[in-house]
Amino acid sequence: MKILAVQNRMGIGDTVIFLPFIKALSNKFNSPISLLVKENSKADQFLYQTDYIDKILLLKRDNNLSNRHSGFWGSLNLIKEIKKYNFDKIIIFNSSLRFYLIAKFSGIPEIYQYPLFQKTKQHITDTPKKFIKEKLDLEVNDDPEIQIDDTLVSKSIEKFQLKKNELNILLGIGGSGPTKRIPANIFLKVIEKVSNYKKCKFFLATGKDDEEQIILNEIFQSKFKNLCLPLDNLSIKETLPIIKSCDLSICNDSSFSHLSSALGIKTITLMADTPLIYGNYSSKMFPIIPDEQETVVHNTLGKEKINPQKIFDKIIEITT
Repeated sequence: MKILAVQNRMGIGDTVIFLPFIKALSNKFNSPISLLVKENSKADQFLYQTDYIDKILLLKRDNNLSNRHSGFWGSLNLIKEIKKYNFDKIIIFNSSLRFYLIAKFSGIPEIYQYPLFQKTKQHITDTPKKFIKEKLDLEVNDDPEIQIDDTLVSKSIEKFQLKKNELNILLGIGGSGPTKRIPANIFLKVIEKVSNYKKCKFFLATGKDDEEQIILNEIFQSKFKNLCLPLDNLSIKETLPIIKSCDLSICNDSSFSHLSSALGIKTITLMADTPLIYGNYSSKMFPIIPDEQETVVHNTLGKEKINPQKIFDKIIEITT
């Protein structure tokens, strides 16, 4: 059976959050599921070895009408591309009339979709849970899962000389916006506390944004330089086996927090300015919120109030 799932939210995190629903569909129909996701999801870089995923179709569409799938002609291009796969079913995780019409004109016999014209106030996890229960009688409460070959993990352990008697920690110091990026001095205080507690090694995961590079350089040029290995020159695909080799992760609300937890790594999520659900939807996630806050939402603006001692206490709690 050929099944296509459409998840057109932006970015890596949203794609990861929807993986339990994709896996549940795969189990129900005893077939891997193809995905239609936005190009910036980079799903082809982190789901290429996950066995419940079949093909990954990239949606090349934004406000630039010259993109392949933008506008009326872009819809026709997308219909043509989908049609050639002869899908039996399509599950559309949004309320867009456009995708309903694309599914119809692609000749897919069975269409399951969120209620049309109800885009506002759709909860990132509750809405798909309700949808998949009502439409397909599936109860979904699992964590996201990304799979990676053990051989690649073994090669990373050998390459970076990771040892079982040391703590190998991913530091996800990047973030999609400046209010999500915890200052370097907070990470440095954590590094100091952990390195005084146990022999350890830190992998610095970030992108090439100028502000992210400033944070990276401040950490890498500190007295802890010999404990740190930057990963900013590696692709997402290349970082996966390294992340899987780590004992735990400490990450801003970033792609690395989502990837790490989905790889089964205990992940301390530093939630400074994003709804808490993005840092606690998995049992592998352990959120830290700013001091003096009971929760965190957009515009909490709490990155300066993330407490290094709370991070260290959580490290001790989840590693002993």
